[in-house]
Amino acid sequence: MTSGKNSTSKSYRDSGVDVQAGYDAVKLMAEHVKRTRTDGVMGGLGGFGGMFELPEGMKHPVLVSGTDGVGTKLKIAFAMNRHDTVGIDCVAMCVNDVLCCGAKPLFFLDYVAVGKNIPERVAEIVSGISEGCVISGCALIGGETAEMPGFYPENEYDIAGFCVGVVERDEILDINKVKAGDVIIALPSSGVHSNGFSLVRKIFSGHDLNSYIPELGRKLGEELLTPTKIYVKEILPLIQRIKSMAHITGGGFYENIPRSIPGQKGLSAKINISAVKTPAIFDIIMKTGKIEPDEMFHVFNMGVGMSLITGAENADYLLQSLNGAYIIGEITEGEGGLYLC
Repeated sequence: MTSGKNSTSKSYRDSGVDVQAGYDAVKLMAEHVKRTRTDGVMGGLGGFGGMFELPEGMKHPVLVSGTDGVGTKLKIAFAMNRHDTVGIDCVAMCVNDVLCCGAKPLFFLDYVAVGKNIPERVAEIVSGISEGCVISGCALIGGETAEMPGFYPENEYDIAGFCVGVVERDEILDINKVKAGDVIIALPSSGVHSNGFSLVRKIFSGHDLNSYIPELGRKLGEELLTPTKIYVKEILPLIQRIKSMAHITGGGFYENIPRSIPGQKGLSAKINISAVKTPAIFDIIMKTGKIEPDEMFHVFNMGVGMSLITGAENADYLLQSLNGAYIIGEITEGEGGLYLC
């Protein structure tokens, strides 16, 4: 009779699940997770639940949660055999959403499902998740690695995450404060981020991801794997000067910016297309895929990772305080929605 954490099951291993590989993966990822520890973390890895103590001194704390994955961008990671960046994407997609409510991310949990548990690869994935947590100032307090032979190919996996943040109730960003004359400010993206990759992959099918692209100054695959930018630490200190925000993800400008304005009040977001600073990768996608410019704004962030709405009196301060920020439009009276002009 055997017992304990190092016990194994030959029958389970023969079915495709290596329990020992799971233990080895936990050991390898522990050093990465340790980097993310913050003051609120209670306990360590290995429990049935991650525990986190709310910050002291808050009068009416409101928890804000968000969950997301990386999507088919993972196919680029498989093709490039690089797995240390997609974890940053997973964290970014969650913490940037939570930030749009004015909340500070507190902790993160991940879920990694693999066809075959290769401990070194799982640790590489978690190293990216940990890096994303460090960048955003939240703790990685738990997660799950599931080996699922027959469900995923041996060399493929999926990852998803869940973030919880906190904000004082009277400091939650309220789109109803937005009014005509307010300014729309863009924060640059780091590239395609994590959306539209089903279209990206279709456009570049047959292309060599290791080919060097002069306009990009690097390989195509390297450009496409650029992690989603995390905006938490630069925006949070300025949150009281911001009325509303939009994280430009799936659906591009058309789906996300209208979510940051009170359309029922007859307000519209008027965007000056010529003001949008579009990186070269989007021009390459548009020309290679023969996609109309308007459709590009329906699918991609086009170089704008976050849009902020603020009163005209705060615009200059935000432009000076936020790296690379610039004005792309204004709020106008109208039927509601988004207008590109």
